[in-house]
Amino acid sequence: MNWTQAIDGFGRHLSVERALSPHTARAYLSDVRQLTVHTGSEVAPVQVGPDHVRAWLASLHKRRSPSTLGRKLASVRCFFRWLVREGARQDDPTAGLPMPKLEKRLPRPLSIDDCEQLITRDARTTRRPAPEGGDRDRRSQWMTLRDRAMVELLYGTGIRVGELVALDVRDLELAAREIRVMGKGGKERVVPIPEQARRALGAWVDVRRHPGLLGEPLFISLRARREEKPRRLAAREARRILAERARSADLGEHVHPHRLRHSYATHLLDMGADLREIQELLGHSSLSTTQKYTGVSVEHLRAVYDRAHPRADVPTTERRSRGPVEREEAETSES
Repeated sequence: MNWTQAIDGFGRHLSVERALSPHTARAYLSDVRQLTVHTGSEVAPVQVGPDHVRAWLASLHKRRSPSTLGRKLASVRCFFRWLVREGARQDDPTAGLPMPKLEKRLPRPLSIDDCEQLITRDARTTRRPAPEGGDRDRRSQWMTLRDRAMVELLYGTGIRVGELVALDVRDLELAAREIRVMGKGGKERVVPIPEQARRALGAWVDVRRHPGLLGEPLFISLRARREEKPRRLAAREARRILAERARSADLGEHVHPHRLRHSYATHLLDMGADLREIQELLGHSSLSTTQKYTGVSVEHLRAVYDRAHPRADVPTTERRSRGPVEREEAETSES
């Protein structure tokens, strides 16, 4: 089996047997192809040994983060284990290679106020207004409704950006305030929609209403010509829209869809939601993945304690210098 045959077969395994998303499958295949570039085409897949893999990872050490190196090792490990199962190899050259030590980094959620500002702020208010009437004015109105519905849904449900852009209108149940989401590994789940998100989605769907709407993407790109068939919004466009709204709202931080997912989970946990319930809502297959949000809440509680408790290790002068609003917040936190 040569590299072309091996990579093609591995790609079918990822998409059909493991049902990975196209994005994840592309990442796995890209990592394997990078290994082939390093080893050279003269080294067949059955000839790759542990030294080849170590040398490849060492060549990336100064240019890639530990998390990226870990993902690449996981990709080629999955590839060689597949070759062993297929009978193309007798051994796995990645067996015994340790994963890079990862720095434990907590998610960085936005505050509730920042999320509210991000939702209500229209990024296009800083642009030149479109003339009244005509297609430009209608497109500007559609963009406003689409973007508001998109951000409401990201924060109100915590879905991934890939799940967001994959939604069709038929996946939306406004009366039941639910949305059907296809997650990683082809796992389907139903996620409740907050009332504000339901209204925003209803307004967006209303302006596009026509008999064939149910078979269309929920979020479409508005850059296509009028006569062209609606094109599904790309994840890259969704990230750009969110970044523009964040700049318009003067948040001053890099805001991307996954930060809204972090914010959704953290705010639910702070409000008393059960960790198992959050796991189901996020579509995590393992509770350990969801548990990272408990660390965020612990840090928040520690900050409140340091700011409010008289026995905390904070200078008395700093505590006395608080204004009336800060003192009221501290008293509320203590209660």
